[in-house]
Amino acid sequence: MQITDFLKHHYKHFNSAALIDAADGYITHLNEGGKMMVTLAGAMSTAELGKSLAEMIRQDKIHIISCTGANLEEDIMNLVAHSHYKRVPNYRDLSPQEEWELLENHYNRVTDTCIPEEEAFRRLQKHLWDIWSTAENNGERYFPHEFMYKLLLSGVLEQYYEIDPKDSWMLAAAEKNIPIVVPGWEDSTMGNIFTSYCIKGELKPSTMKSGIEYMMWLADWYPKNSGGKGVGFFQIGGGIAGDFPICVVPMLYQDLEMHDIPFWSYFCQISDSTTSYGSYSGAVPNEKITWGKLDIDTPKFIVESDATIVAPLIFAIVLGW
Repeated sequence: MQITDFLKHHYKHFNSAALIDAADGYITHLNEGGKMMVTLAGAMSTAELGKSLAEMIRQDKIHIISCTGANLEEDIMNLVAHSHYKRVPNYRDLSPQEEWELLENHYNRVTDTCIPEEEAFRRLQKHLWDIWSTAENNGERYFPHEFMYKLLLSGVLEQYYEIDPKDSWMLAAAEKNIPIVVPGWEDSTMGNIFTSYCIKGELKPSTMKSGIEYMMWLADWYPKNSGGKGVGFFQIGGGIAGDFPICVVPMLYQDLEMHDIPFWSYFCQISDSTTSYGSYSGAVPNEKITWGKLDIDTPKFIVESDATIVAPLIFAIVLGW
């Protein structure tokens, strides 16, 4: 029995039924000529979502991505340093002293997975420095993801590859040259490192294009790509990766006073956040109607579960696995 057959046989109720409905809605949206944005919050790259996400990109099931700076860099870190990662299944039982010992051994923990500083962060840093400084010396400016594309496509990292390259979603995205929006890139490790170079006077902040410029770029991209069936919004987790791009629609017609701007034409969020005390990540999709992001008739889905479980299953259905 294939994955899709299994899921459609067993997943009939509650969150499992929502998963099926969301996947079927995704397929319908694409079949009717729509485009899809996928947003990545949390630590989905460290969770190795690339194993299914990369194939979604290669098969043109995703047309644009919004992600945190951490997801942008951590997929590449996994590509070049996978064997050096350390899994900590008993992470819930770690004492403060044991956490400190991980730090002392140059491991940064993300739930049950520790990223190795030297093999991951520093390995990328030295090559990014070359690309950043070259751009600055040439008077060139790029977005964070464009620098990462340059890094991947240069081939300089191939000597370090430790996983099958087809499992890297960033490599797939670079090869397809799909657009990526990276709001708040500054809070990522590479963002911190770039900032340190600026503080030391070795690079200029202007060499890296900003979040405002990302929003300006998205404001140009959205109207050009929202004809026909329109653009759907598939949100994994919450946070800035989702908050930032979804706002482009109300900005276009409310603040720029542009006419005939379509709402997002499909919406799905995978989240285990609950709606309480002003929670945005836990807000039900209908709340977005009041903010001018979704229409009354926009197909809306929410799957309240762990995205590391749900996203690969929805992708499997969309891919026909």
